[in-house]
Amino acid sequence: MDMQGILDEIVERVATLCHQGSVAAYIPSLSQVSPEKFGICVAMADGTVYGAGDWRTPFSIQSLSKVFSLALVMSYDYDSIWRRVFREPSGTPFNSMVQLEADRGIPRNPFINAGALVVTDRLLTLTGDAAGSVRGLLRRESGNPEVEVDEVVAASEAGHGHRNASMAHLLASYGNLENPVDDVLANYFNQCALEMSCEDLAKASLFLARHGVSTGGTPFLSPNQSKRVNAVMLTCGTYDAAGEFAYRVGLPGKSGVGGGIVAIVPGRCSVTVWGPALGPNGNSVAGIAALDAFTARTEWSIF
Repeated sequence: MDMQGILDEIVERVATLCHQGSVAAYIPSLSQVSPEKFGICVAMADGTVYGAGDWRTPFSIQSLSKVFSLALVMSYDYDSIWRRVFREPSGTPFNSMVQLEADRGIPRNPFINAGALVVTDRLLTLTGDAAGSVRGLLRRESGNPEVEVDEVVAASEAGHGHRNASMAHLLASYGNLENPVDDVLANYFNQCALEMSCEDLAKASLFLARHGVSTGGTPFLSPNQSKRVNAVMLTCGTYDAAGEFAYRVGLPGKSGVGGGIVAIVPGRCSVTVWGPALGPNGNSVAGIAALDAFTARTEWSIF
């Protein structure tokens, strides 16, 4: 299979889609990113890497960080996190608080913002530095020691994150935070503001394609835990568009409002795409089209 040729073809095909949708305007720093950017990278299970377009340009990973914070918590604490957060699709936007109150402070899944705050809180208890732990994991698995927080983006999120702050206080009111709200929010904003390229993220997420085995060849997650992370990515990773994503792409995936999407082909590879212009559900328009084309062209999916 000519993987490089496939990726080059996909970049050419989705070029016209980069102007569909709009960049995330509610975070001022992200609103300045050009919607014309697009990159794709495939990291094979044997370590071979292919890329096309802007695949080496760093961008704000935003909610892609939620995959890695969840994996870290599970690696330290096995499955106890599921007593504090459900693993069901939300059917509502990623920043909705409607279900959180109806479910008495138990978020519907770990990939909506409320659920990610609970995971960050648990990671903070386990490590003392949740954002630093996520950064350390991403540096190690990507092989890039320069992965770092974009302080401008972090400050922008902190200054405009009123809804996230409201969620954190609501969680605390139900007794579902172990740490002070301000500490949880600071760690959450910092992990979301990490900057990485498609190449970095494809390499960093490869342990999910290797059934939990890290870049160094040692187990990071058990095969069962890796399966569970992938399962939640499939059902919840693209918010209230998870069904459409499963229908079009057919892979576990996680999106972020920075325009990135990570997708996993278990046993084969990890794929990262980046297109900053988002559709109404907060997912990259060009990115989903590219992953659709990738699975159609390779015939790789979990179905």
